[in-house]
This record gives sequence, C-alpha cells and structure tokens, in this order.
Amino acid sequence: MLISEYISKDFPAFEIDSSTEDVFDIVQEFGFTHVFVKKNDSFLGAICKDFLEENQDKTLSEILIHLERFAILKDNFVLDSIKLFYTFNTNVIPIIDKTEKYLGYIAYDDVFNDLSRYPLFSENGAVLTVETNSKSYSMTEIAKIVEGNNCKFYGALISHIDEDSVQVTMKISNENLSSVDETFERYGYHVVYKFYNDEKEDLIKDRYQYFQKYLEF
Repeated sequence: MLISEYISKDFPAFEIDSSTEDVFDIVQEFGFTHVFVKKNDSFLGAICKDFLEENQDKTLSEILIHLERFAILKDNFVLDSIKLFYTFNTNVIPIIDKTEKYLGYIAYDDVFNDLSRYPLFSENGAVLTVETNSKSYSMTEIAKIVEGNNCKFYGALISHIDEDSVQVTMKISNENLSSVDETFERYGYHVVYKFYNDEKEDLIKDRYQYFQKYLEF
C-alpha cells in the first residue's frame, strides 16, 4: 500500500504565473478542492479553489498568501494520507519526491475505495468499542477475548488514546456477542459502544414492557 502505487498524473501542478481564472476552470472540471503550485520544477504547495474563485483577475503568484504546505512522499504508506485529507479538508493530495518535485496526486476516493475492500470495513458484523487503562492495553488480549468466545476478529483500530486510557473499536462476527461483552467486563474492560442488537438487553426490555402492561391492569 505504498503511495507510489496510487499516483495519478492527469492533474498538473501550475506555474506561479498562471492565470487564476484558467486554473479555476481546470480544478472545477476535476472536482478537486485544491490546486497545486510550482515554480519551475520545485513544488510550492496548494491553494484552495475558493481563493481562486475570489481572485480570478490575478495570477497564482499574487495569491500565494493563501498557499498551504502539504504533500506526501511517494515512498510513504497510503494510511499516512488519511491525516492529510482530514487536516487540510481536501479531497486530493500532491505526491512529491525527496527533491520536492511534483509527481502527481492521490485522490480521496481512490484511498477509501481501496480501504473499503478490507474485512475491517467490508465484512458484515458487529462493531464494538472497549476502553481500558493505557498501561495494561494489549491488542493481543483483545483479539484473544473475541476469539475465545468463538467469534471472528476482523480487525480493529485505536479510536482514542491519552495518558490514562485507550479505546479500541473493532469489527467482529455476530456470534456469541453477549458472551464477548461479559468477558470484556470480566477482564476489566469497559464496553463504551456496541453497534448491534444485544439479545439479552432486548429480552430484559421485553420483560420490563410486559411488567408495565401488567401493572396498568
């Protein structure tokens, strides 16, 4: 999953003397949030298309005050791009080499379409978030708890971390979910979220509703 495997080259980096009006037309056609700027062979950064639209009587060099410095090296991993997509609120990231030469781009859709084929995202199942002390956190133990209850462990990610605690969100199969919950609690994990129908809770709710109806008579 190296960035170099995802390079697209049909969207250029524009010279700083390019007309913002011409550049805006091109970025609109591609549907990207940013345009890339270079000076000769040196990549300078990116400018949000909103600033192009507001300054269509100028050149890129005249609006460099709005330049944002973000890019990714071709030798990085695809997962490294996700933080950039989020931080700069962009749907396209420029790819450069170590000399800061513009090589092409990677698009948001390409990354997430590819990630969606992995079991963590593609398999049907339950989503569970557990919290534990950061000092005792062990992904191995979490996986063992799931698999020890004859449930398949499709994958997990750390959804929150600080000095005191860690939250792990996982995708698991739909078997023995109540037992998985109970085992986590027994091992000192707090179940923060669970996105599935808990049969035991449903049974308790049904009995409570039946009891309420009985009292109304």
